[in-house]
Amino acid sequence: MMGPFRSIRGLAAIAALALAAAYDAVAPPIEAAPEGQISFAVHVTLAPKWLDPADTESAITPFMILYAIHDGLVKPMPGGLNTPSLAESWTASKDGLTYEFLLRNGIKFHNGDPVTAEDVKFSFERYRGGGAKLFKERVKEVRVVDARRVRFIMKEPWPDFMTFYGTTATGAGWIVPKKYVEKVGDEGFLKAPIGAGPYKYVSQNQGIDLTLEAFEGYWRKVPSVKRLVLKSVPDETTRAAALKRGEVDIAYFLNGPIAEDVRKTPGLKLMAARTNTIFFLDFVEQWEPKSPWHDQRVRLAASLAIDRKAINDAESLGFSGLTGNIVPRHMEFALPIEPHPYDPKRAKQLLADAGYANGFDAGDLTPNPPYFGMGRRSPTTSARWGSGPGSAAWSAPPSSRPTGRRSSRASSWPPGHGGQCGHAHRDDGHQERPLRLRRAARGGGPLPAPGQGDGSEEARGAAPPGPEDPPRQGGLRPDLGERLHPRRRAPRGGAGAEPDPGLPYSAPLEDSA
Repeated sequence: MMGPFRSIRGLAAIAALALAAAYDAVAPPIEAAPEGQISFAVHVTLAPKWLDPADTESAITPFMILYAIHDGLVKPMPGGLNTPSLAESWTASKDGLTYEFLLRNGIKFHNGDPVTAEDVKFSFERYRGGGAKLFKERVKEVRVVDARRVRFIMKEPWPDFMTFYGTTATGAGWIVPKKYVEKVGDEGFLKAPIGAGPYKYVSQNQGIDLTLEAFEGYWRKVPSVKRLVLKSVPDETTRAAALKRGEVDIAYFLNGPIAEDVRKTPGLKLMAARTNTIFFLDFVEQWEPKSPWHDQRVRLAASLAIDRKAINDAESLGFSGLTGNIVPRHMEFALPIEPHPYDPKRAKQLLADAGYANGFDAGDLTPNPPYFGMGRRSPTTSARWGSGPGSAAWSAPPSSRPTGRRSSRASSWPPGHGGQCGHAHRDDGHQERPLRLRRAARGGGPLPAPGQGDGSEEARGAAPPGPEDPPRQGGLRPDLGERLHPRRRAPRGGAGAEPDPGLPYSAPLEDSA
């Protein structure tokens, strides 16, 4: 799996893996050449612009491509958030105004050109993706000291420079060859990108698939898997079917009943992958005095009406972590806020105290795609304490990653008064308007054992793996070499699910106050 192939991106983003393959390149003997192919069914449409680091959005999804084709001076890796990559080292001046990077000796792009300080300067100055405006405001100059040294000079001390430059917060630190880009232009680069990563671009059918091949001149080590094929399969059912038919080796983002079916299928294995994305419901009109959501008691009642464990078990098979803070706990200074307990009795009382004993029109629920299952599931979680059919409650989804969109009309709230409603934490709210699930943050860390996802999220930032990283113990990869041969599957009967502790972590947000 390529670095932020994590993403990627809530509902314990569960990845199902055929026993015939595993996603990270396994460290082969030095003399071994890359061999075999792994096909991925990804949950998003592969955007052509993800081939160019200059257009990187402030989102994790493009990095599934960048970690394969390109390389950064410094990037998140299992060894740390700012792991030296193309740069073997860097220093910061005591006054915080200067950062100097030393490039590794002998590193090359896929076309054989050496990676130089000029390429670093060029890549930074052409960057136009997320955070570009911030860099222009903060960085005074990028100076080439010599072929291997480049110096960034700030306008004033900026302690967060490496947070933006050396992580997946932006793509400004991912390097492209200056001479080649100037020769073919931006459009030409998108058609045939050249990078310095472990995999070379081979071909693409825009929006359909992307084929990559191992770069045997990669500085870190040669990948053991020769070819990667990424296929865009936005529909979850279709991804699972392709996996069962042997058309792909790995399918991303399977949830609820589909994930459970895969887990029970002999010859397939379910792996849980988390990001540090936190989901919460944004009640955009809570600030209006006439709105029911303006009352803090109503927002608190909504939070108390959510059976988080039931949602987690149903949609995430228990792999999601629960939290009460919009900031993931692995991040510095984040408060370890516990989520509210499921307490329908108190929720009803709070509504009565606020003057809504018989409920109210709660408005529309608009889940962030592709988390429709969570959107549909959430209104039912408190039906058990409602007085009639169609009960609904507000809740936030246990971890996932985004892509689609749907609205469900909420005709009444609280549960027991008919209709469907959406999710939220107590600090945001209002009625009769679209409600939108939003992502709050990203990161990495450990994953609990199956069925323990209802516990608190306690992750501390393990970075995503790169496609060239060595295998981790306990996963599917130790025998990858024996299972890479065309379409050969493991013996039937290996059903089950287990978390991969090396994958990125995420947890759901139910409340932030």
